[in-house]
Amino acid sequence: MTTAEAAEALAAWGGGPPPRLIKDRENAVYEVYLTDGTHAALRLHRPGYQSADAIRSELIWTGGLATAGLPVPRPVPGAQGALIHTLTTGRVASVVEWVAGRPLGEAWTPLPGAPAEQANTFHRIGALLARLHAATDALTLPPGFTRPAWDEDGLLGDSPLWGRFWENPALTMPERATLDAARSEARARLQALRPGADYGLIHADLMRENLLVDGPTLRLIDFDDSGFGFRLYDLGTLMIQNLDEPAYPDLLAAAAAGYASLRPLDAPLIPMFVMLRCLASCGWAVPRLPPGSPRLRDYATRAVRQAEAFLAAT
Repeated sequence: MTTAEAAEALAAWGGGPPPRLIKDRENAVYEVYLTDGTHAALRLHRPGYQSADAIRSELIWTGGLATAGLPVPRPVPGAQGALIHTLTTGRVASVVEWVAGRPLGEAWTPLPGAPAEQANTFHRIGALLARLHAATDALTLPPGFTRPAWDEDGLLGDSPLWGRFWENPALTMPERATLDAARSEARARLQALRPGADYGLIHADLMRENLLVDGPTLRLIDFDDSGFGFRLYDLGTLMIQNLDEPAYPDLLAAAAAGYASLRPLDAPLIPMFVMLRCLASCGWAVPRLPPGSPRLRDYATRAVRQAEAFLAAT
């Protein structure tokens, strides 16, 4: 179905050579060349995740960031000037300019590069995040702008955005109790932090695959999970794939220093936000992995380990 959908979507942007599928996971993403020569990525958004208004809002935001000089994908309007197009199947399509670079790394694999090189890269990523947050705060968002909220409810409420992580079937009963305790304590802390917190639009999914390295330039892609939230959550999402890296303390310190070089940062709070992302990912994995998958256990183990460390530090 996605091939026919991609052809229909491409026609809404004026047509071009047949699209080339490059990823079919959360969204189906195609490399395309439009008739005017624009090199772009065509996205067929997964049904039932973001609304059409939320997808349009994402593109308005990234368009503003690109105009402000941030290295993010710029949206490409369709032939009729619209940022999104709803297909006959009901699926929403969008197009963004192609972003060059190679991913920083892959999940569940060692981070490439020597420790000093890694630390330098994470310092630059921290600074890029600070620039992104500052540029976002300088934008005027239009009426009707809507994105999900990675707030106390979105992370820890009865129906978190990525699912009830404490019901991951790979968890033992004692482990569920640990996650419940961490959930309660973290929720209280977030509620106490909220007044006066640095809160606003965030990327919310700074996985290695979403950070592209192009020589000396770092670029940030895939704003599909973006929303309103604590800015520290962006640093939390950056760090979770690196928890088992030998140089993890240095990477965390480098990212925090890079961010703090441009924007105020309460660095001691970052570990809590690393844990919050581990909890969210523990829920995210459940509908995406087959029952009994060893990866379910990997997500559960990581979440429990971080929850235990969080509770021990309280």
